[in-house]
Amino acid sequence: MLLRDTGLQGYSHLYPGEKRKGMKLMMKKRTIVWMIAVIIGTAALLTGCGGSSDSQSKENSTELLNVSYDPTREFYTDYNELFCKYWNQQSGQEVSITQSHGGSGSQARSVMEGNEADVVTLALAHDITAIEEAGLIDSGWMEEFEDGSSPYTSAIVFLVRSGNEKGIKDWDDLVKNGVEVITPNPKTSGGACWNFLAAWAYEQQKNGKNQQAAAFMKKLYQNVLVLDSGARGATNTFVENGQGDVLIAWENEAYLSMEEHPGEYEIVTPSVSILAQPSVAVVDSNAKAHGTEELSKAYLEYLYSDEAQRLAGKHYYRPSNEKILKEFSHQFNLDMNLVTIDDFGGWDKAYETFFNDGAIFDQIYSR
Repeated sequence: MLLRDTGLQGYSHLYPGEKRKGMKLMMKKRTIVWMIAVIIGTAALLTGCGGSSDSQSKENSTELLNVSYDPTREFYTDYNELFCKYWNQQSGQEVSITQSHGGSGSQARSVMEGNEADVVTLALAHDITAIEEAGLIDSGWMEEFEDGSSPYTSAIVFLVRSGNEKGIKDWDDLVKNGVEVITPNPKTSGGACWNFLAAWAYEQQKNGKNQQAAAFMKKLYQNVLVLDSGARGATNTFVENGQGDVLIAWENEAYLSMEEHPGEYEIVTPSVSILAQPSVAVVDSNAKAHGTEELSKAYLEYLYSDEAQRLAGKHYYRPSNEKILKEFSHQFNLDMNLVTIDDFGGWDKAYETFFNDGAIFDQIYSR
């Protein structure tokens, strides 16, 4: 079976905290970095559903490409099986679903450059808005599905090694001398943007001044040992490669690391975090061209079903369904102090202030 172009795999860049030369040029040329990532490799998983025979008519089978961000691999592997069974019962049609993963910003750019995604399930709304502005997604996508087209949420936490040797309890501990921090690059990773904003919110609530918050963030990123291109790459750097004292992580990634390495890690909940809201959308232009409009919409709608919501909870995402979320109250700290993207004026404003070329991240990281 021929598969459509599946985009990017996470591409890591290592920057020791004491070596900052050349960073400003690298940040301004992140498009070139993305092109290198394409050359280096792709990430794709194929879920074949239903068990149709070779003689089955082409009209009874179809393909769908979900371009997603790093930490959703395991969830969508299971979700695809669940959805295919549902869709087959509803329509009699067999579906083969390909999933692509990488840093959310890089994945969005891959779609704009020709990766023929039927749907995108990315780390933040801004990445989908960029695809909309490229003319591939119809306006109003955020109102197409419930909860602002965010079927599950997460939060930002710290993952430390068992025993927490450096005594890390809150954001202040991440700027201390000798603490090595792992977090992805906000220029390529949606999770990294959530990480940055959570840290900024902490310092701003503490001191109330942007100038002091910027100084705090500069100290934090001076302690960043590795700046990977995506959240999963950062997790691998911390967990598999053993680098750093603390990983700033999606809550679901932290739980998954603890599940896969029992007794080796601990989760630390900071006093201030952020409600991370991944977003989903049909890539209307591609879905129309592929004849998958109905299928693509159903694929995303089914994420809100009780079965899919419980599956999200089992994969350590917070279900958007409040009733089902309460079923996982033993798993999640539902009393976390969470700011939201609205506290930053929405994603357009947040990007303009923090992540566009020459904005605060470039200012504090390139000096």
